[in-house]
Amino acid sequence: MDYHAFFQAELDTLKDDGRYRIFAELERRAGAFPRARHHVDGAVNDVTVWCSNDYLGMGQHPAVLAAMHETLDSCGAGAGGTRNISGTTHQHVQLEAELADLHGKESALLFTSGYVSNWAALGTLAARMPNCVVLSDALNHASMIEGIRHSRAQCLRFKHNDPEDLDRLLATIEPGRPKLVAFESVYSMDGDIAPIAEILDVCEKHGALSYIDEVHGVGLYGPRGGGVAEREGLMDRIDVIEGTLGKAFGVMGGYIAASTALCDFIRSFASGFIFSTALPPAIAAGACASIRHLKASNVERTQHQERVAQVRRRLDAMGIPTLDNPSHIIPIMVGDAHKCKMISDWLLEHHGIYVQPINYPTVPMGTERLRITPSPVHTDGDIDRLVTALSEIWSQCALARRAMAA
Repeated sequence: MDYHAFFQAELDTLKDDGRYRIFAELERRAGAFPRARHHVDGAVNDVTVWCSNDYLGMGQHPAVLAAMHETLDSCGAGAGGTRNISGTTHQHVQLEAELADLHGKESALLFTSGYVSNWAALGTLAARMPNCVVLSDALNHASMIEGIRHSRAQCLRFKHNDPEDLDRLLATIEPGRPKLVAFESVYSMDGDIAPIAEILDVCEKHGALSYIDEVHGVGLYGPRGGGVAEREGLMDRIDVIEGTLGKAFGVMGGYIAASTALCDFIRSFASGFIFSTALPPAIAAGACASIRHLKASNVERTQHQERVAQVRRRLDAMGIPTLDNPSHIIPIMVGDAHKCKMISDWLLEHHGIYVQPINYPTVPMGTERLRITPSPVHTDGDIDRLVTALSEIWSQCALARRAMAA
């Protein structure tokens, strides 16, 4: 087999379909977010980032940076290895305590990313509970799907955000069999929010373990940033809350929060935890500072929601089609992979606006989109430039508009 010819042919297919991803080389600027420097062909240009998951700008918050600098100076760079051998530091212990408190749970367990926390926790739970069956929302994230697949447990997919279909499927499973229901709070591509209370009602009715992915909710919702489940007063009813430190908290890492026994079970049996080098102490300290700040401050969350609402209003007024949802994520619907990439490239080249195209397989074909994530640090001027540029390119591409709001 000509391996390299095969690789190139597969890449050429992606390019022909308009789905080939090109990474923009960006240099984030502390204290200036959402501004960044764009490096291309030896030139450097200023851009405004509109698609970051650093939703609140906490990656540049003074308290976060101070904690990281202090810990770097006092502890050095790395953790020294896996936590089983040499990597359990004081900062890891402190961070897990903050996370357990954030979610009202007995314990928490850190991982190197949200992807790894889903893969390791779901994979371990489903594999080691005898004859376990997993009920997975049809639109669950790839990390959840991979964890379930790795477990080799039976998996039944229930219709997206449909407690009735979940109830129907659970009713077909013998009562004594272990059952694990996995779903998300905020789905990151459409921005819709799960009917958490109704799903928990069904879980409790059938004696199923509940597992919620709150990676796009933590920091952003609830009086202390505990996520959508905190906002709705439901955290105590959920068995496992999974989250990330790399989005609204602005740093890096993933975690689960649950009972002491469940976290210890994952700690003791999950290969993704056992054999992974621990997060650097400075990263853990920065995340800890971010969580502590957002537990006490609602300023960032309030400003964030105001910015999101303003962008939605402005786009509606221009007739730019967005996917309606109750969250902070604004999908601008293009519906064509080639045009989606062309719009993204044009915005970057002509207006210094950085927003990545979202194409298949991340979203279904025909639903290609730009995913806008306003932050508290986007200004009125930033919003003006974004909306004006989008309106201009929309006309150039002869794309349909909604009936413009009055």
